[in-house]
Amino acid sequence: MQKDIVIRTHGLTKRFKTARRNILAVDNLSIEVPKGSIYGFLGPNGSGKTTTIGMLLGLIRPSSGSIELFGQDLSSEGSALLKRASSVLENSPTYPYLSGRDNLEVYSRMRGVVDRQKINEVLDIVGLTKRADSLSKTYSLGMRQRLTIALALLSDPDLVILDEPSNGLDPSGIIDTRNLIRQLGAQGKTIFLSSHLLHEVEQVCDYVAVLNHGKVIAQGPVDALLHRGKMLEFKVDDIDKALSLLKECAWISTVETDNKHLYVVTDEERHPDVNEILVHSGIKVFEMKKASDSLEDFFLDVVEGEQQGGPNA
Repeated sequence: MQKDIVIRTHGLTKRFKTARRNILAVDNLSIEVPKGSIYGFLGPNGSGKTTTIGMLLGLIRPSSGSIELFGQDLSSEGSALLKRASSVLENSPTYPYLSGRDNLEVYSRMRGVVDRQKINEVLDIVGLTKRADSLSKTYSLGMRQRLTIALALLSDPDLVILDEPSNGLDPSGIIDTRNLIRQLGAQGKTIFLSSHLLHEVEQVCDYVAVLNHGKVIAQGPVDALLHRGKMLEFKVDDIDKALSLLKECAWISTVETDNKHLYVVTDEERHPDVNEILVHSGIKVFEMKKASDSLEDFFLDVVEGEQQGGPNA
């Protein structure tokens, strides 16, 4: 068993039965979340993200499949394993007529241990030290979200599961939450970040799984999925000739065009060779630069491919 995988699911499936029909909420989901990574669980609303989180936390029983946390089976070792994890679910409640500090103390008492030094530590981590003694009802939405993250950090978890942490926040709150997630990742914690905000996932995550209709349709390191460091963008005088020429090169994995630019994906050490081929073939190169897909472009491509019955279907 690999020790560096914090979350592993295999064939995880959840069906809900209603009076009228059966709903397949999560469909044969298999993912691996590396230790110390910030892992983006990306998909539109209704794609099965929250149901998956419910199963990871032992709140929802899977219809089939398995879940391992820290290399052990959740179904048999759930109580011990979940002590090493903490979560911030969407709209997590706090007590509005208590201060931020008192909210943390109440939750500490529920856990059976009040460690005021730890309370001060998590307040500092989430940037609420100056407002710690203000009533939480006076907090902005972003501050309340940081307070709920502070609650999750009280147990010093190895794994933090965040469900839509930036949902409803203004730009300032989104930036604060983004920086906090990066800070937690830098501390070595494993972050499982569920979101439908593509730009936010792209900003903070090392790995991503793209979910649609309960099924993972793409997953892997963000840089690899978006071809970062490997994609070149060219502006040339004869796109058709360049496209035909480069498609004959076995060491070029992708050649595409939007009729204005040429996009080439190959290993970085071969970048000068691409330019040399074009120039020696009489093609004028006006511009050559590194480029990459955005996560939004990638998401739309794989979802469209699935809907059309493509390779990710």
